[in-house]
Amino acid sequence: MVVNRYTLTLEAEKLGQRLGVVVPEAYRPRFNAAPAQLLPVLTAGSEIGISWFYWGLSPQRSQNKSISDKILNRKAEDVSTKPVFKKLLRTHRCLIPMDGFYVWKQIGKKTQTPYLVVLKSRQLFAAAGIWEEFETERDETHHTFSMLTVPAPDALRGLGERIPCMVAEKDERRWLNPETTEVELIQLLQSPTDPEMEFFTVSPQIEDPDRDSPSLIKPAPAADQFGNLTLFG
Repeated sequence: MVVNRYTLTLEAEKLGQRLGVVVPEAYRPRFNAAPAQLLPVLTAGSEIGISWFYWGLSPQRSQNKSISDKILNRKAEDVSTKPVFKKLLRTHRCLIPMDGFYVWKQIGKKTQTPYLVVLKSRQLFAAAGIWEEFETERDETHHTFSMLTVPAPDALRGLGERIPCMVAEKDERRWLNPETTEVELIQLLQSPTDPEMEFFTVSPQIEDPDRDSPSLIKPAPAADQFGNLTLFG
């Protein structure tokens, strides 16, 4: 299942303290970060700071859903083995700060129940990502990122098959360091951090990417994506 929503709810000051960067004035907490939106990432380089990249595709190119879903996420296993991705791994790495991500549990052929997954500590964490650059038909330069994912741990297997590839806080700078070797990078992808997590059902209003309010991250009775209450939470 594609990871296509996440949260970043820290206020700017606390986010800057945690990441050790200056947070731009344009930043605001996100309770429903969604595809084709401009979202904050940290890119690899000598000077680490926040950049604003589109998740998956820019809005102009996101209408083709079959393509969009494929590049929201990349399997960490593919990035570390396939030549087309290994070049991006060497030169186009990023970290995606978040403090939760949404998954949809399949409860029927056409029905799903949304859950929010967070660390038990409720701390911020960072997912590994890769980014790309392309020119639009108007000669504008756009940057996009894909989230790297790994198989879900047993505790979450009932919700979905994959989760973000979490980079341990102690390894975040190593992931972003341009001097880190390919072997070291692959080792990080093959042994992502596995913190204690918890999850709970949330409102199906999360389905609407235009909704972005604190109420979305509050526990809610189990309901499918149509708002129908269900016993299969």
